[in-house]
Amino acid sequence: MTTFASDTDTLTRDALTVLQPGFTGTAAPDWLLRRLGEGLASVGLFGRNIATPEQLTTLTAQLRAEREDVLVAIDEEGGDVTRLEVRTGSSFPGNHALGAVDDVELTREVAAELGRRLAACGVNFNWAPSADVNSNPGNPVIGVRSFGADPALVARHTAAYVTGLQSAGVAACTKHFPGHGDTTVDSHHAVPRIDADPAVLGGRELAPFRAAIAAGSRAVMSAHILVPALDPDRPATLSGKVLTDLLRGDLGYDGLIVTDGMEMQAISATYGIERGSVLAVAAGADAICVGGGLADDETVRRLRDALVAAVRAGELPEERLADAAERVRRLAGWSASASGARSTGRAGADGEVGLRAARRALKVTATEAFTPLTAPPYVAALTPVANIAVGDETPWGVTAELAALLPGTEAGTFAGQVAGGAALAAAGERRIVAVVRDEHRHPWMAAALDTLLRARPDTIVVEMGVPQAAPRGALHIATYGAARVCGQAAAEVIAGV
Repeated sequence: MTTFASDTDTLTRDALTVLQPGFTGTAAPDWLLRRLGEGLASVGLFGRNIATPEQLTTLTAQLRAEREDVLVAIDEEGGDVTRLEVRTGSSFPGNHALGAVDDVELTREVAAELGRRLAACGVNFNWAPSADVNSNPGNPVIGVRSFGADPALVARHTAAYVTGLQSAGVAACTKHFPGHGDTTVDSHHAVPRIDADPAVLGGRELAPFRAAIAAGSRAVMSAHILVPALDPDRPATLSGKVLTDLLRGDLGYDGLIVTDGMEMQAISATYGIERGSVLAVAAGADAICVGGGLADDETVRRLRDALVAAVRAGELPEERLADAAERVRRLAGWSASASGARSTGRAGADGEVGLRAARRALKVTATEAFTPLTAPPYVAALTPVANIAVGDETPWGVTAELAALLPGTEAGTFAGQVAGGAALAAAGERRIVAVVRDEHRHPWMAAALDTLLRARPDTIVVEMGVPQAAPRGALHIATYGAARVCGQAAAEVIAGV
């Protein structure tokens, strides 16, 4: 493809402005700093970019020295999806735990504290919250990232989360429009489809987005899902009927529209990232998120040049690209004006709010009077394959937390048809704590629990996913998520702390 780079070319600058790329490493590479000087206005951060809060603060200052109003974005949902604490697990429970408590003021407080931590590190744009109504319990990618299955509950907590996050000067990006909850396919791998009629969509999927818009969400992220009732031909990210007619028109939204990651297979394997990006902007998207997998200057150049070429070929109206770029700059301006919140990001900090919320979320079911453990148990983690949004870098479970309370606690990880027998053999005579994640979605996991409970009825079960399966075991603890604080809260119950 011909390169159209020019420091003074307004079209080229606009094309760069609408991109939200990522990069590798814990310091900004030269190519990224150069692109910021040429018009790039946003940068996306992932777990690979973060080592410590101090390092992250240095990194964002490096970016801001090149462009003062740069939007520094991150995928920090708390709970299972964390980038700030990717190697330790989150200090905040995720949405499902907050929905289980159903205290909107608590949700606002959690989001505000998470926002304060982001702002203190120089991050001013969060790809959160997930406003998806998890109406399909078989959903492989949303699950505990959702506040729940009730649209009204999801709506009120989405609004509270947006309010709390933005009170810290961090722009909320409510996702995944028009709603990713009723899917059985992960859009990281293919195009999901929701076959619901407009009335169901309006009362279920769209309710939380209406609430987010009313709460002033600065951004909304599109989903790579096909909803035939809205557009039978194109997924939402590429659909003018969804982004312009529905979101802008019917719902009256005037903030920034961001795409989900364009390298996800739902787009890259069907349209390609260049064609997909052109179609997304033409449909009404203002910012192109890319960088979770493709994180280099070549990707930025390819997308920039694809947008410029599409304008010059008459495939993308120049005024649409200019409007998109202006919306990015408008949000950057809001963020810059909120710098006071960033500079005092620790004011009113509440470092314990996440743990308090995790404790309140627990649902404990005992078949008989339960006596807390005094001897170190064996933790059998029945571990499914992590979805891409969560990743496999972040630890989960109760082992470290139990070991802190009951020194000598040992653990193993098990999966597949032999998991139950293998866990029994490894545990020996020690009391077993079986940790599961979405038992209802994994037949092998349910079978492993059958094996454990037949042989050892005193087994303790900790469900750290969606607690759809019936409680069982001498003690069953549903944590509604796998954040570190959720594991700590469960360990406290097991050890009687």
